[in-house]
Amino acid sequence: MIVSLKPLRKQMPSHQTQDTKTLILASSSRYRAEMLSRLGLPFQTQSPDIDETRLAGETPLATAQRLSQQKALKVARQWPGAVVIGADQVLDLHGDTLGKPGTHPAALAQLTKLSGQVGIFSSAVTVLSPGFQQRRVSQCRARFRKLSPAQIEYYLLQEQPYDTAGSAKAEGLGIALLESLSSDDPTSIVGLPLIMLTAMLARVGLDPLG
Repeated sequence: MIVSLKPLRKQMPSHQTQDTKTLILASSSRYRAEMLSRLGLPFQTQSPDIDETRLAGETPLATAQRLSQQKALKVARQWPGAVVIGADQVLDLHGDTLGKPGTHPAALAQLTKLSGQVGIFSSAVTVLSPGFQQRRVSQCRARFRKLSPAQIEYYLLQEQPYDTAGSAKAEGLGIALLESLSSDDPTSIVGLPLIMLTAMLARVGLDPLG
């Protein structure tokens, strides 16, 4: 669903928008860079280096939306005229936000909570281009297996998924944590929904199919 599409300043003529070809991924995530490379568009990456702390009273969905926007805005200030992609993913477990664990003990605690539960991954994407801001969200419903402490420990030692929301690195062994996934975009679980992003980039003249 489109959350917002609003002018940042006076709209540029369509031919100028089409000529904007510099594409920047505002992320230090190698996973997102690998995903974006699938589209075959030349791009650069730059870490936005922002504080990703959840605000008091903020819902998981709102956190993902805000952080994706902040990442894009910070990098866009350094690249005027470029098309900048900001993305963020959080896992909502009954209203609690599970982000990147950072450490082994934190990842262990996350997966212990997730065992046998259903969580919602919210992947928010912001695309900034001269004249416009687009924000959209793709959600993925994930049902986790009932996991034993030994299974969780084995998985963590194998994958070390400390930079992944909810410790669930689904592009690797993390897929074995799950019973089922439901989403309108199968790439959403990795944190950069490519179906949704393709439509957003096409609106600013960067259609992967030309």
